Parts: sequence; C-alpha cells; structure tokens
Amino acid sequence: MDDNQRSGCPINLTLEVVGDKWSLLIVRDMMFGNRRHFRELLTKSEEHISSNILADRLKTLLDQGIITRDDDPSHKQKGIYSLTEKGIEMLPILAQISGWGYKYLPVSEELGIRAKLLSEGGPKMWAEFTDELRESHLGVKRRRKAGPSVGERLQAAYQRVLARKRKK
Repeated sequence: MDDNQRSGCPINLTLEVVGDKWSLLIVRDMMFGNRRHFRELLTKSEEHISSNILADRLKTLLDQGIITRDDDPSHKQKGIYSLTEKGIEMLPILAQISGWGYKYLPVSEELGIRAKLLSEGGPKMWAEFTDELRESHLGVKRRRKAGPSVGERLQAAYQRVLARKRKK
C-alpha cells in the first residue's frame, strides 16, 4: 500500500481517483458528448464547472492514466483529450450509476433517455459502445455493424426528446 493511500480497499482507491463530482462528469462528457477540448468541457456541461476546477480534474485524470492530452492538429494552441483504455473501461460503471439514478431519482426526460437505453441494452450494448469509444479515442479499428452506432442511437434518442419538448 502507498503511504498516500488511506487503505488498500479497491472502492476507497477508486474513489480517491474519481470520487469527486467533477471527475466522473468529465469522463461522462468525453464518453457521451464526445467533448474532447477544454473549451467544450467547460462550456457545454449542464453543471457549469469552473475553469480552475476543470484544469485541476483534467490534471488528475491525466496523472491517473484515465485520459491523455495531445496537441490538436487543427490548432497549435489547443489540446485534444482522449480516454485511455483505463478510462473507456469506466463505461459499465457509468452505465450502472446512470441506470440507478434513472430508476430512483427525479431525472429529466431528456437527460435520462440515454440512461434508460443503456440500462435496457445492458452489457451487450455497453460492449458495442466500448468498441466505438476505442475507435474514436484510441484509433482501434472495429468491425462496423449495419445501422447506426450506439453513440448515434443515444444521441438520436436525446434529440427526439428535445424536439418533442420544444413542440409542446
């Protein structure tokens, strides 16, 4: 056990890495919103993270090997963040957390639709989405299935709920 750790408990150790509110929300936004730049993570989150907190949490996620940062080829002063395999493997955890929240908490329809679909789709859908994340974040080629990807299906469901709510 490292001297900086409170215990060797796997739950404790995991919470020491991602136990604050913001770290999991950053990973969520990278996974489900494909937000890969600092500005996108800062301005497109429903929860309105402050820039200093975002910078601190990105540093922690980088230090822990959950994300990487590379120079963005489209802009010399921008960085592009990607999930590592370690970060991508958090998908089932986030799916379980969101499924629990959908079942027991007063989530909004538009923000709950992805949780509903992921919960209904279960491990098979999570595995398919994991492969999509590996392709977009790690460059690992995958066999493409006919029809829209999991990411596209989740986004389309979200957009349908928004469109229906706008009509009301």
